[in-house]
Amino acid sequence: MRTIFVLVKCELGRAYDVADAAVQNIEQVSEVYSISGQYDLIMKFHLDEEVDIGRFVTSRVQTLPGVKDTFTLITFKAFA
Repeated sequence: MRTIFVLVKCELGRAYDVADAAVQNIEQVSEVYSISGQYDLIMKFHLDEEVDIGRFVTSRVQTLPGVKDTFTLITFKAFA
């Protein structure tokens, strides 16, 4: 299992819609938080080893209605 975080920039006024859509439509999503700064949301996903991360993000996250931009962080080791 691999863990990735995706920061999501949303269209104005759409952050709650995007968060709800992710939780309802993407089974690999673990957590979704609203955040401040350049991005509106951070999403945590647990993916099987054989999943192509780039394809997953572009086909499952970036296509959610209201998403303008994403930034993906790939994790290596959990310490806690």
